[in-house]
Amino acid sequence: MKILHTSDWHLGRALYGRKRYDEFQAFLSWLIETIKKQQVDVLVVAGDIFDTSTPNNRAQTLYYQFLCQIAASACHHVIVVAGNHDSPSFLNAPKALLEVLNVHVVGAVTDDPADEVIVLKDGHGEPMVIVCAVPYLRDRDIRTVEAGETIEDKEQKLLSGIRQHYMDIASVARQQKVVLKADIPVIATGHLFAAGGQTSDGDGVRELYVGSLAHVSASIFPDVFDYVALGHLHIPQLVGGHPHIRYSGSPLPMGFGEARQQKVVCLAEFSAGEMQVETVPVPVFQKLEQLKGDLATITERIEILKEQEENIWLEVTYTGIDVISDLNTRLNLMTDESCIEILRVKNPRIREQILGQTQVKETLDDLTAKEVFERCLSAHDVPVEQQETLMLAYQEILSSLDEDDLQAE
Repeated sequence: MKILHTSDWHLGRALYGRKRYDEFQAFLSWLIETIKKQQVDVLVVAGDIFDTSTPNNRAQTLYYQFLCQIAASACHHVIVVAGNHDSPSFLNAPKALLEVLNVHVVGAVTDDPADEVIVLKDGHGEPMVIVCAVPYLRDRDIRTVEAGETIEDKEQKLLSGIRQHYMDIASVARQQKVVLKADIPVIATGHLFAAGGQTSDGDGVRELYVGSLAHVSASIFPDVFDYVALGHLHIPQLVGGHPHIRYSGSPLPMGFGEARQQKVVCLAEFSAGEMQVETVPVPVFQKLEQLKGDLATITERIEILKEQEENIWLEVTYTGIDVISDLNTRLNLMTDESCIEILRVKNPRIREQILGQTQVKETLDDLTAKEVFERCLSAHDVPVEQQETLMLAYQEILSSLDEDDLQAE
C-alpha cells in the first residue's frame, strides 16, 4: 500500500499581485500523473488547501476538477483536512457528496473524536488503513479561557489540549484495530507548528496561537501512529529526527525566500509490516530568483539570466552605497524584450535619502498586523514592560475576530 502526503497548496495565492493559477494547474496535473505512475492508494492533503477562507471561483474550480480526476484514477481514497488558512464550513459543505467519490473531508473537530477516525478499504472491501484525520486545532477547540491567566498558563493549556486530542483519537484507532481484527497501519494528520521547525522569509507561515505558543514536540503523537502527515510549515522536514513524523512542505515556493528549495511530496509505502518513506521532487513550474547586490552585481546576473531565455520572476534588492533614484527604470530597460519579469524592487538607499535616514517609508503590504501594532506602541512611547501584555491582548482580539468570521460562514 502506498500513501502520498502533500500539504499547503494555498490555491489562489498571489505573489506581489501576480496570479499563479497556471502554476497551481501545472502542479495538480503533475500530481495526478505521479499518483498514477506510483500507483498510489491513498492521497493525504494535510491542510491549507486554499490560501484564504473565501477562495475565489477559479481556485475552487482547480480543487474540484482535481478531485474528479482523482476519482477517475486507481487511487482508492483521498483524505483532506483543514488548515489554519481554510474555512472549516466551506470545506465541509460538500462533504457528503465528496464521500461518494471516496474523498473524505474533515474541516473541524466535533464533540466525538471518532468522527476523525476513518477506516479506508481497498478495492475488495477489505480494511487497509486507519486514518486519524486531525485538522487544524483552533484555540477554542482545545482550551477554555479563564480570567487572570498568564502566558505560561495559556501555553500549558494549549499543549495539554493538543496532546489530549491526539490521545483521544489514538484510543479510538486502537479500538478500531481490535474490532477489525486487522493488523493495518494507522496514519495521523496534523496542521501545527512543531518545535524547532524551519521556516523561510516571506513564506506567509503564520503563528497558530496567541503569543507564538504551542510549538509541539514529537512526543505528543502516540506510538500507535505508523506515519504522521503534517502541514503548515513550507519546508520539507522531519520532526525530532523521526522519519515517520514529517512535513511534506508546500509544493510551490510561496515567496522568493523559498526560491532555492527543492519542493517535494512524500511517498510512504507499507509492505509486510515495514514502512519506507521517500520524497518525490516536484518540478519547478515558474522559476523565481532573488538578486541582491550593487548595480554591477545585479546587472551581471540579469545578463546571465537573459541568455538562458527562461521565464523568470525576480525580486531585486539593491545594497550598493550609491543612491540610484531611477533604479526601477534602469532595471526595466535591462529586462525589456526578455523573458524576465521583475515583481519587486527594494531600494532602501533612495528611501533613506528621501526620509533623512531616520525613517524608512513602508506600505501596509510590507507589514503584518502584529508589526503595525508594534510600531504604534513605539510611536506612542508605551513602556517596554507594558508592551508584551498589550501585544498578547491584541493578538487575542485578532484571533477572536478570525474565528468569529469563520463561524459566521
